[in-house]
Amino acid sequence: MRIYAAQSVQRYKKILAENPSNPKKTLFTKLFDPEKGGLADDEIQKEAQGYIVAGSDTTAVTLTYLTYAVCGNRRIRDKVVAEVTALSEPIHDNDIRNLPYLNMVISETLRIYTAVPFGLPRSVPSGGASFNGYFLPSGATVSTQSYSLHRDPTIFPDPYTFNPERWENPTKEMKDISIPFGGGSRICIGLHLARMELRLGSVLFFREFPNAQRSDKEGMSTKDMEMQSFFLMAPKGHRCLIETE
Repeated sequence: MRIYAAQSVQRYKKILAENPSNPKKTLFTKLFDPEKGGLADDEIQKEAQGYIVAGSDTTAVTLTYLTYAVCGNRRIRDKVVAEVTALSEPIHDNDIRNLPYLNMVISETLRIYTAVPFGLPRSVPSGGASFNGYFLPSGATVSTQSYSLHRDPTIFPDPYTFNPERWENPTKEMKDISIPFGGGSRICIGLHLARMELRLGSVLFFREFPNAQRSDKEGMSTKDMEMQSFFLMAPKGHRCLIETE
């Protein structure tokens, strides 16, 4: 990943050198300009590595589990297919961002299969802080992880069941406790892009393969899809086989 990030930085620097007045714009273009608070190459490389991890594997894993979950329930799949096949070409996010059932499916996928399900540690600021009747001393490490929150049966009845309809009329508690992208001032800055990618990827897949279903070929089973996480979560078997006919 470091090598790829370094190569990408050098490749873009070459583009800037060849066309400094009108380069191809990217999220990183201003970072190369020292007059606009630019960064050193190694700092840009670290930022690039963050985007590679946070902006690719996370969405890919979520789409994998969304496809797996939907293809495992014909009723859900047929409702998704009916909604997305009614769209007219060309497909644009403006046309799909408000699709009711697809967005319920995405919300339920993010609930059960959060790509970063573990807590992200934070340090209590100087002077300490009080929370819910407890005093937290300065410098203490605290975190909130989504895995347990998203499975709280008092908020999400039958929490281990993939049920998109639970998001048809979500309660305030459901909204408050759902943190697939984190929360607060450090919430994921790419959440809107991620949702756009999830919508578009889902629409294109189920329009192309309306009869998709889970496969049991090559010994594929639910064990392959067990969640395994060290930081990012991914299927334990590192595969998800789907049949399209």
